[in-house]
Amino acid sequence: MKNPFFNVALRGAARLAGKKGRIALLLGKLAMKLKTVNWTDVKEMAVREKFFMLGRLTKAYVTGRYRGIPWKSVLVVLAAFLYFINPLDLVPDAIPVLGLSDDFSVLLWVYNAVKVEVDKFLIWEKSQPEVV
Repeated sequence: MKNPFFNVALRGAARLAGKKGRIALLLGKLAMKLKTVNWTDVKEMAVREKFFMLGRLTKAYVTGRYRGIPWKSVLVVLAAFLYFINPLDLVPDAIPVLGLSDDFSVLLWVYNAVKVEVDKFLIWEKSQPEVV
């Protein structure tokens, strides 16, 4: 992907390697930002589910519950989260509706890049007993 802002996010994600606490903090920031999104403006509701699913995958990886994904794929997912959280990117988030379009494009690109790992995670996730 030729996006200088994503490349910055990728370098930031690399600095998170092995820092579970910092990744957990990133996931918290992601959750807070996702709450601010006006999902009625998002034409493709599947985008929302992809964010949440990648968040679950990352959380399972960080907590050690799931290790069936290569670190390189985790790194790309973390970069997408950093890109989404950062308000200054290719199209600044302050621009109504359009501001998140590049963020969603990056997410969909990353999701498709790690689709094989995502499918494995979803199979694993379904096999886990539900916690009450």
